[in-house]
Amino acid sequence: MKTIHELKAMKRVSRIAMITAYDACFARMAEAAGIDMILVGDSGANVVLGYASTREIGMDEMLIFVGAVRRGAPNTHVVADMPWRSDVDVPTALHNARRFMQAGANSVKIEGAPLEILYALEKEGIPVVGHLGLLPQTATSFKQAGQTPQEAAQTLADAIAVAKAGAFAIVLEHVPDSLGALVAQRIADVPIIGIGAGNAVDGQVLVLHDALGMHPFRQPPFAKKFVDIYTQGVDALRRYAEFVRT
Repeated sequence: MKTIHELKAMKRVSRIAMITAYDACFARMAEAAGIDMILVGDSGANVVLGYASTREIGMDEMLIFVGAVRRGAPNTHVVADMPWRSDVDVPTALHNARRFMQAGANSVKIEGAPLEILYALEKEGIPVVGHLGLLPQTATSFKQAGQTPQEAAQTLADAIAVAKAGAFAIVLEHVPDSLGALVAQRIADVPIIGIGAGNAVDGQVLVLHDALGMHPFRQPPFAKKFVDIYTQGVDALRRYAEFVRT
């Protein structure tokens, strides 16, 4: 398992490959493939539980997911996504982050720039991954973030502040390529992991179900599909049904 120091050092020598997972089976596959970091994302609300919003998942479900991923990938760095309002204030954030660490997480991810909470987690010795750009928990629109000069400047300022507050990596979601490149360049010692942030960042993260083509509907514009598991799976199950009936 890569240490925090090794992951940070990858900014200078390689790119970080991060994927989401929510159960032991897919976590085992990710580890076998040599994935650097597994994110147990609150996106499990959408892709696993069928909810319309990430706000509809809570700590109880996320703790189950984190434990399952840890059992499936015992030798991979696991990041637990702090779900909606699980980090509403410092005491709540500390309590829930500790629960994630006890469940097997190596670090937690927090959306936005709640600096007081980030400093508190740093003081507690809980590693943190930041998340800037498009913030699904609070977004009113899922259009690309950081398009205006003012938005871009604020994103850069937030990234610098989040890094200073102790985040060892930052996920940067759905921003212009130029902004992704600028943030990665200006923050010298913290890897910037993009999801729709261009190729000049220090790593990439995708939702596993997008990467494996497990949806029959349109994927986000930045979600590259590496295989069409949905079509193959439906075909296999159809052949299974025919086998049973004959």
